[in-house]
Amino acid sequence: MGNINKQNIIAQDIANKIKHEQYAIGEFLPSEHQLCELYGTSRETIRRALGQLNELGLIQKIKGKGSIVLDIQRYTFPISGITSFKELNESLGMHAVTTTLNQEKTFVPEKLARDLVAKNTPAIYVERLRKVNSEPVVVDQDYLLSPTVTELPEGVADNSIYAYLEGTLGLDISYATKEITVEKADQHIANCLQLKGDNLVVVVRSYSYLADTTLFQITASYHRPDKFRFIDFARRKKVITNNKK
Repeated sequence: MGNINKQNIIAQDIANKIKHEQYAIGEFLPSEHQLCELYGTSRETIRRALGQLNELGLIQKIKGKGSIVLDIQRYTFPISGITSFKELNESLGMHAVTTTLNQEKTFVPEKLARDLVAKNTPAIYVERLRKVNSEPVVVDQDYLLSPTVTELPEGVADNSIYAYLEGTLGLDISYATKEITVEKADQHIANCLQLKGDNLVVVVRSYSYLADTTLFQITASYHRPDKFRFIDFARRKKVITNNKK
């Protein structure tokens, strides 16, 4: 097992223990030495795993004392990361169900293309309804852009598109830009989400890129406002400047 793979497994295991309150908020994790013995690995691997948790905001490393568990309500629906709904469902225990409403070959609509893709760029369109505890909460409308993605086998959208893109096609998904607005939903979205009253929805538009900066996916996600909650975590990043004259 490679060190990177092992550190990821350790980080995930500690994150799960935090989620299930085996490591409670405000308490310190076991020492690095204890974690080395627990996982049968080197201190460097443990430090890297703890570094991942520190960046995610699950813990705060305090010099001379150890790593304390933070309370940032991490297990709400994250908007800022690039994570598949299936991954969220499994890691957060949301008891969610995905239903594919439509899948077809089409073109990227002009309102989403903006200046990022050429007019009439071919794409695979996938529309999916997400339900949590049997309640409709999100409608995702994805456009997978050609020539990066030219085919999407039946059943993939019901499971995980990212698992197929990364595992089968070998794509290196890297980063995304996102825009959040509140808009009036059309009747189709209103019906899918069982909206009442003014039919307002929270819309998250995402533009996802590969490591080589290729735009491969455009997504419009429509969230029921009474089920939408956005909590982010940010760490201070100091900008190094050259003050020499």
